[in-house]
Amino acid sequence: AMNEKASEEILKVEQKYNTLRKPFFDKRNDIIKKIPKFWLTSFINHPQLSIIIEEDEEDALQYLSKLEVEEFEDIKSGFKINFHFDTNPYFENAVLCKEYQLDGKGDPTSTSTELKWKEGYDLTAKAAEKAALQKGQRKRKLENRTFFSWYCDNEDPSNDEIGEIIKDDLWPNPLQYFLVPDLEVENVEDDEDDELGEEEEGENVVVLEEEEDEEG
Repeated sequence: AMNEKASEEILKVEQKYNTLRKPFFDKRNDIIKKIPKFWLTSFINHPQLSIIIEEDEEDALQYLSKLEVEEFEDIKSGFKINFHFDTNPYFENAVLCKEYQLDGKGDPTSTSTELKWKEGYDLTAKAAEKAALQKGQRKRKLENRTFFSWYCDNEDPSNDEIGEIIKDDLWPNPLQYFLVPDLEVENVEDDEDDELGEEEEGENVVVLEEEEDEEG
């Protein structure tokens, strides 16, 4: 009973701070809109999300200009992810929404805005064809799921870890994934500086020893 009460209190605090954070997230989205391919870069740098993104989907996701996660007023009942797209050659939709909620029995369900693909650009159909050709081969991670096939798939939301990753990991701090390559380069440079410093220190020790021998 105490644990149940604690969970209720924690949810109330989360609900309060979700409301307080919203203006900051809105301001952040305004800034992100000015950064080319911000969300695409963050997705493909994410160790779990990058697995499901095909090469063709990378091209489509470069038009993703805004991402929003909205938790329902009663946090326990679900959330939705809104993907805002600029005009692109792949589909007509300006906004794609995937929504997670609980049904009357308390079981998880999900729904997705129908994708209106432009002729010849249906990436889910292409992914299905590719999966059919690879049938019998070793399955790739996440059961051959791609980004848009994940978006359209609402058969088993209880095992949908992608939505949770976007909500709990990518959305709160996407900058950590957007900056991954720069951070790696910075770390490499720091390591090289350390190695160079150690080499110079070693050389100085040798010179000092030689000078001491000469004086001796």
